[in-house]
Amino acid sequence: MAKRQAFGEEAQALKQSQRKMAKVIISTKNERGKYAFKETMMNQDDVKEFISKSKS
Repeated sequence: MAKRQAFGEEAQALKQSQRKMAKVIISTKNERGKYAFKETMMNQDDVKEFISKSKS
């Protein structure tokens, strides 16, 4: 039987409190037909809002 770690609950709580990051890449097409890419790192919760703002 495996031993239960004394710091297991603390480590799990710390891991859950860490921010979840996402890398978002937005592509745009210029008048010559070439594509440009913009990379951004942000919180995972804000991704949908950022994409909707970038499309308009």
